[in-house]
Amino acid sequence: MRIVIDTNVLVSAVRSRNGASFKLLSMIPDPRFEPAVSITLYFEYVDVLLRPEHIPPGRTAENGLSFIRRFLTFCHKHEMRFSWRPLLKDADDDFVLELAIESNSRYIVTFNKADFGNMEIYGIEAVTPAEFLGLMNK
Repeated sequence: MRIVIDTNVLVSAVRSRNGASFKLLSMIPDPRFEPAVSITLYFEYVDVLLRPEHIPPGRTAENGLSFIRRFLTFCHKHEMRFSWRPLLKDADDDFVLELAIESNSRYIVTFNKADFGNMEIYGIEAVTPAEFLGLMNK
């Protein structure tokens, strides 16, 4: 099953090893799910994770790039062929939903579930990292 991991989940995993985000990323690769990524999401990962406020103490931007590159080795790289916009109340999140639709992802793993409303018609559900881990343990 494919999933899309929102940038806020990666930020959370980088900031703390104690939460569900870190546990989720630590599970990859896992035969039960495969993260999908597009070039747009990749650039958002880079832009956000390399901001000074998201680089943990003792780490560098190069460490952040290495983390992203390693994560990407386990992702399904999806070339976007169609724009579905506008879809969401926050247009900045449209590309995440577009990726989920086009890659046939079942879940968007995010802390901003409220931003991803009305996705049922696409067969996609927004879940938190903890909720996704719960689904994996069923």
